[in-house]
Amino acid sequence: MTYQEVKEKAKANMGPYCKVCSECNGIVCKGMIPGPGGKGSGLGFIRNYQDVKNIKLRLDTVYEAGQVSTKTILFGKEFDLPVFAAPVGAVGLHYSNAYNDLSYSEAVLEGCKLTGSAAFTGDGVNDDIYKGTIKAINALAGHGIPTIKPWSVPEVIVKAKMAEEAGAFAYAMDIDAAGLAILAMQGKPVAPMSVSSIGKIVASTRLPFILKGIMTAEGAKKALDAGAKGIVVSNHGGRVLDETQSTISVLPEIVKAVKSKLVIFIDGGFRTGLDVFKAMALGADAVLIGRPFTWSVYGAGVEGVKIYLNMVKAELAEAMLMTGATSLKEIGKDKIA
Repeated sequence: MTYQEVKEKAKANMGPYCKVCSECNGIVCKGMIPGPGGKGSGLGFIRNYQDVKNIKLRLDTVYEAGQVSTKTILFGKEFDLPVFAAPVGAVGLHYSNAYNDLSYSEAVLEGCKLTGSAAFTGDGVNDDIYKGTIKAINALAGHGIPTIKPWSVPEVIVKAKMAEEAGAFAYAMDIDAAGLAILAMQGKPVAPMSVSSIGKIVASTRLPFILKGIMTAEGAKKALDAGAKGIVVSNHGGRVLDETQSTISVLPEIVKAVKSKLVIFIDGGFRTGLDVFKAMALGADAVLIGRPFTWSVYGAGVEGVKIYLNMVKAELAEAMLMTGATSLKEIGKDKIA
């Protein structure tokens, strides 16, 4: 099965909102929530995508050839490529009931592990969602990164300890979800957190803690002060605040502030291996991708995830070959324009 065939099958399995567009740029679905769109005008989503595409690669094949490797080591684990599935929640609401949050997470977790990657999993109002994904991660010998919403500190700590008991190699909190009013409407509000509160969560386990939703150098420094080991440069796919900056545009200032002090992930508008290359050139350690994984799962389950990741890996390797980078460390600003 080809990736295009996976997408065609996804169209048949998805509900009325996501059109599985040939170019997932946020324009057709702008403001569509429920659905996969960006909030309000959709500019947060649209800018993420467009600003990545505006970066160009510099072709150079005059160099001593070597074996290209896309491998990376993060938190003591080796991965075949620096690409991870972003946490996606409420798939039944935003896509269709062909999958629910648990069955979606199980498919993406397994597909990522089989392809040398890993998945960040979501959280929700129903506690059974998180418990189910924790069970799925445990069944895969801890190969996954559970992501917790910014609930009250005591509740986050309870969930953090569940992640540790499941053997997860890291856990995360998507603090950018503090803008999801729909959670409060369902009787379970979320809110921003202070450095002190985050520090209490970090201290509750021995696991590396990743803070998702960082969009400024100051925010990255606060995450470092709180004891985080990693951050995700993210505006929640443009779904929590309209008219935000794009993630790729703020990445350089964040890299300058905390490079080598924190593992730096980024998400927002990344679709291909060439897009991943651009993020690495600007200093990211790895990239999270969201929406394309939904098509992959809805189109062909575990196999769809494998097909997509193998395609991204091949694209990244080709970009490296054609720009003179045989390892991820050799991808620098000199490779882009």
